[in-house]
Amino acid sequence: QVQLVESGGGLVQAGGSLRLSCAASGRTYAMGWFRQAPGKEREFVAAISRSGGSTYYADSVKGRFTISRDNAKNTMYLQMNSLKAEDTAVYFCAASSTGGMYSVSAYNYWGQGTQVTVSS
Repeated sequence: QVQLVESGGGLVQAGGSLRLSCAASGRTYAMGWFRQAPGKEREFVAAISRSGGSTYYADSVKGRFTISRDNAKNTMYLQMNSLKAEDTAVYFCAASSTGGMYSVSAYNYWGQGTQVTVSS
């Protein structure tokens, strides 16, 4: 069983930056970030391969967000820049033992979620 612990959520001004962290215990898997706003389905934000050599982003965050990982520390990060009000959501880190990247259903381990609120 993989356990994921998130940190870094909070209140941020529009145009500002925030860095989310996800500390993992267990084996190293492909990982990703998802977000869910009230009344909306959980949606893909970014993903990273086991080695960190491949990254993927939703069109809505390309050029603004950067996903990375430090496997020596078993930690994944999401650097969020130029934040917009539309980025307000609960952000979840997740791990996929199947190697899936884009779909919520491809991830079988999830963190507890952390609230990111972007003020206008």
